[in-house]
Amino acid sequence: MKFNPVVHFEIYVENMQRAKAFYQALFDIKLEHMPSPTPEVEMEMWFFPMDKENGMSYYGAGGSLVKMDGFTPGGGGTLVYFGCEDCAVQAERAKANGGSIQQEKMSIGAHGFCAVVRDSEGNLIGLHSMA
Repeated sequence: MKFNPVVHFEIYVENMQRAKAFYQALFDIKLEHMPSPTPEVEMEMWFFPMDKENGMSYYGAGGSLVKMDGFTPGGGGTLVYFGCEDCAVQAERAKANGGSIQQEKMSIGAHGFCAVVRDSEGNLIGLHSMA
């Protein structure tokens, strides 16, 4: 495989304003609104920043927060990891912005460090850093 196999992710939310505020504070970013790609399906989508010039499938996955009937936040079998300079910083930001720390920053040897937090909607997300 010549590229990152993950090309997009969606984090389902119940309260978009609360979720947007959480992720914007967590990563010190601004999410970008995207109209529903299928007008017959009512959904609200806010995308994470992404390198649009180089294409999402080659340099990492693009993703969004999504509010849509029939899809709820919470537990599941997939864990999305976000890259950080120091995952302990984002873990503390999660706690300060309506989330909680599920697993404190821990070493994963030569692969750096990781932490796991619960967002404002109850979703588990991973944080990864090399320092």
